[in-house]
Amino acid sequence: MVTKEDILAYAKSQYDTNPEYLWARSPDTGILRHRRGQKWYAIFMSIEGTKVGLDSNEAVEIMNVKCEPDMIFALCEQKGFAPAYHMNKKHWITIILNGSVRDEEIYNLLDVSYEMTRG
Repeated sequence: MVTKEDILAYAKSQYDTNPEYLWARSPDTGILRHRRGQKWYAIFMSIEGTKVGLDSNEAVEIMNVKCEPDMIFALCEQKGFAPAYHMNKKHWITIILNGSVRDEEIYNLLDVSYEMTRG
């Protein structure tokens, strides 16, 4: 099961980006953004599971990534995905980092998001 730390290590090695923590009220919420252009390509949060369709109030780690609009509907039908939490639901999707999505798919979607936001 891929973790937030695994994804951050991948982003560092693949894209030479480090997470930024912008909000004092939410110190665990971090973003990944392009070094040039400053566009975000991923955001990490810890939220109540019920906010992404789970049956639990326990905190769950999520990652939002930008995605092709035509892929979002199909992905949201699969376990481990939800409409983007706290982001534009037409262009972003939430991946629940609880082991329900294959590691390769998570990295692939991060790559897609990076390319889509490249500018």
